[in-house]
Amino acid sequence: MSRKVVLWLIWLGFVAYTIWIAPLDNPDTWSLGWKLLTFQLGKLNAIIPAIFWLMGIWPMIYACLMFFDGRMQNFRAWPYFIGSNFTGVICLLPYLIFRESNQKFFGAKDKWLTILDRRSTGFYLLLGTIALLAYAAILGNWEDYIQQFFTEPFVHLISLDFCLMCLVFPLTSLFDDDMARRGINDLRVFWAVALVPLFGPLIYLCFRPSLPETNTAQAFSF
Repeated sequence: MSRKVVLWLIWLGFVAYTIWIAPLDNPDTWSLGWKLLTFQLGKLNAIIPAIFWLMGIWPMIYACLMFFDGRMQNFRAWPYFIGSNFTGVICLLPYLIFRESNQKFFGAKDKWLTILDRRSTGFYLLLGTIALLAYAAILGNWEDYIQQFFTEPFVHLISLDFCLMCLVFPLTSLFDDDMARRGINDLRVFWAVALVPLFGPLIYLCFRPSLPETNTAQAFSF
């Protein structure tokens, strides 16, 4: 079964699950969302804001690959990146499904691409992730979280969304293509990243080689 078929099935399954089984049209959803957006942390189990903010880390991890890829595609990565910050895999997966595999990068890096290409960006994302997980581990109530997971649609869906973000990363050819652009041909690197959810991609961003810039005119000359 091809990767795109698997990604289609994940997308369709999660959209259907969100609409019919765990809909968000619940008064408690908006109350919980407002507390998260206004940082009313004292009224929340620490695990919930930690997962919520980790769902901001994941789009940035994907952005560090998507925006180099997006320049070489027939459509831009921006709308999907912005949408993924609000809806997670529901907006991210269409980009991963419709993109074509491309292992080349042409042209110069602008300021945004330069930031995404820096190893320091990966380190900042890694430190933020460690801080959020430590916050959840120290101050969180796991028994209460499990109860909310089964009773609160919002908590249920962002938790599943987080897991799907982890699952999708090695399934898409986006990761393979980024490795190839940077001259990484070792399958051990792929599996080391793929088999360690969240931290595998973060460590990859911390240590991957910088992407060389290519003069567009030279790249297309024969």
